[in-house]
Amino acid sequence: MMSRGDAGYESLSCQKTAGLVWNLTSSYVDKSNETSMVSASVLVFALAALFFNLNLFSGISDIGAILDPKVRVILSKALSLFLPVMSYLFSEAKNAGVICSGASAADGPLELSLRARLILVWMLLVELLRKKVEEIRMQAWHTGTVERAGRVAWLGSLVFFNVSAAGRKAVFGILWILCAVKLVQRITYTEVGKRSFAYGKNAKLVISYMAQILQKDVEHDSHHVGDEFLKRCKYLVMGEEDLVIEPIPSGYRITSDIDAAVTTVGKIWSLAESDHLLASLDKDQRLRRLCLSFALFKLLRRSFERLPAMTDAETRHCRDLIFRGLYNGGGGDEAGAADTLFQVMSDEANFLSEYYHSVVPVVLASPFFLLANYVLLPLVVLVLCLVVVVLCGNGDVLFSFRSIQSDSYTMSSGVVNMAMCLLQTVKTSPPAFFTSIDLSITLLLFLIMVYEEVWEFAVFVLSNWFMVSLLHRYTANPQWRDSAVFSWAIRRILWARSKMLSHHGLRFKQFSVLGSCRLSLTLPDAVTLALPILPTVPVPGQVKHSIADYLNKSLYDGDDAFAASNGRSAVAEHAELLPFCDESNGVAEVILTWHIATGILEEKCPPPPQALSNVVATTRLSEYLAYLVAFHPELLPGNQDNTELVFQAMNDELKQVLGFWGYHLPPLLGRSRRFECDMVMAAGVSERPPETAPTVLQKGAALGGALVEKARKEGSGAGEAGVWKVVGDVWVELAVYVASASDEESVTGHRKVLPEGGEFVTVLWTLATQTGISHRPAVTPPVAADTMDRV
Repeated sequence: MMSRGDAGYESLSCQKTAGLVWNLTSSYVDKSNETSMVSASVLVFALAALFFNLNLFSGISDIGAILDPKVRVILSKALSLFLPVMSYLFSEAKNAGVICSGASAADGPLELSLRARLILVWMLLVELLRKKVEEIRMQAWHTGTVERAGRVAWLGSLVFFNVSAAGRKAVFGILWILCAVKLVQRITYTEVGKRSFAYGKNAKLVISYMAQILQKDVEHDSHHVGDEFLKRCKYLVMGEEDLVIEPIPSGYRITSDIDAAVTTVGKIWSLAESDHLLASLDKDQRLRRLCLSFALFKLLRRSFERLPAMTDAETRHCRDLIFRGLYNGGGGDEAGAADTLFQVMSDEANFLSEYYHSVVPVVLASPFFLLANYVLLPLVVLVLCLVVVVLCGNGDVLFSFRSIQSDSYTMSSGVVNMAMCLLQTVKTSPPAFFTSIDLSITLLLFLIMVYEEVWEFAVFVLSNWFMVSLLHRYTANPQWRDSAVFSWAIRRILWARSKMLSHHGLRFKQFSVLGSCRLSLTLPDAVTLALPILPTVPVPGQVKHSIADYLNKSLYDGDDAFAASNGRSAVAEHAELLPFCDESNGVAEVILTWHIATGILEEKCPPPPQALSNVVATTRLSEYLAYLVAFHPELLPGNQDNTELVFQAMNDELKQVLGFWGYHLPPLLGRSRRFECDMVMAAGVSERPPETAPTVLQKGAALGGALVEKARKEGSGAGEAGVWKVVGDVWVELAVYVASASDEESVTGHRKVLPEGGEFVTVLWTLATQTGISHRPAVTPPVAADTMDRV
């Protein structure tokens, strides 16, 4: 039963809440302000809902430091308009409050209306949430830093020149201090990273480091394989900022003892076998391979920063490290070795993505940074907030803290009591309803802000960067090896990583010219890639094994200058198939030709049971490369415009062959994929003028017919498996050929897709680049008109 005191307190709280409702909605008395006031609520509600969904679903589904660039662009554009619009609405609310109060300048400093103060709170909270969409870049000042500094200065002027009451000014001052601290944090991240040999200058230092240690390392390791090779690997993991470095014209000269100063792959690999704690934590060698990925990532950065490419000696040594040390070190389990190889390359691509596109400072992850950024900095911020509170009370500490409670409806009444009072009247009072909406928006923004801080800390602690840093500290400091605190901490972190990090492995999208949902071709590419229209499947283990085995055999066949083939090597013994690998028309045409033929072969000659896994891998690779042609032409060798024209011409011809309804809605006509294959094959044998070259669709139909005939001639069992073996080899060679493109456009394309989650071909590109498999498309000079040089 409620006591009289409790009832009285509740009555007093409801009276205060009624006053809050009147103050918050009083500006609606002037109908000219009603639209602007409602617009402010709707705008901030939409933005809060967007942040809430973004944080909730992306945070739970996959703890990561990357925000999808399409989402980031939408949010950044919305936020760029937020401050000007809200500043205008703030001014409107401020003026409306003055009119409603009837006060004049002669009465002394005018206090902001409650509506204006609420809008100002929204502006400050959204500014705190803005870091979610800002990348942390280590190369130079972010272009938005000056703009953000201007926003923070403007918000400071609104706070300190418009809020008069001591308690209210203290609360707003605390929020502004948090905004200013976030700005200083970002500037510090950039400046520290840009000047550090561990971050911004690291790629240049690694080039000089490799030049100094490579020759000795090659001679020493040339006869070792497996773990023995990896134990002697001197690739940098961490600690290079402690080296004594002397700048020279060609880079840097390292004058200190390299072996004693840095942590290398070999040191961690050796320690994992002798140290009982590390051996128990790394039974599957996952942590050791993570350090190897980190070392390889440092070598690959030069490809993105316009630095000299890896030398022939470096690529030979890196090739031996990857294949003789990592791939061939797993014994007889070739499938497991291929999975290991691609996991290392995938982790390397993730390091690249997070280095260039992270919205969380994971790149700086280390125990020292953890202490400085998440322990000491909050203490400094707390002191600054206390100083602001005291200054707002003119030095009277007790008055300052009492004013915070007395000047605030929320703190004087209590959030729970205020909510209960609003709920009692919200059904019968429209002003109470609008007030509850505004207060709910404010509460939601506060919760999102707190969630973002927790999310950032979780991403930081669970990141691969922090794990590599811990392993570096553990290797470099023997005293850590007897620390019970370290043992407890790393076990807890590994347990949390196993529960919270996604382990879905490599995946790629699928697209088939014959049979896929063609809605994906009628929508803009950005919409198709953003929505789950195209199926995404795990990369089959057979694909990884086939590619790794092909590279391993090709790189060590005695020809040191191995060059990728667009499928001609796979059909070298089948002269009738060689014309379909003609390089003169570009790789996109070859891919589409073989893709159509593979679909026809799959429908006309279903694979035997013993070859089913190989066929699934072949069709998956075929549909992935067709997806690259259709949606990521920038990742293919050659001219992107030409690739787009080739695909568009093929697609237009397919529309003519299948008809409008058969192309867009084949299920309504009862058309199966087999029926579409029959129509394509019929179009392939139709008459055409002798002087006209066959189209891509006609080539695909002709090749499909040749493969079907070849399979039937060779028999119904092993023969079909033999044809599928040839087709599978062609797709493996095409995948490597596409990944090995080293022209500027392809490299730029790989960098652009990294923050979108990456592509399987980017993982292949990292492998091809570091093992020396690269090619540049031949450049054919345009033929000048014969009148150009006439006199």
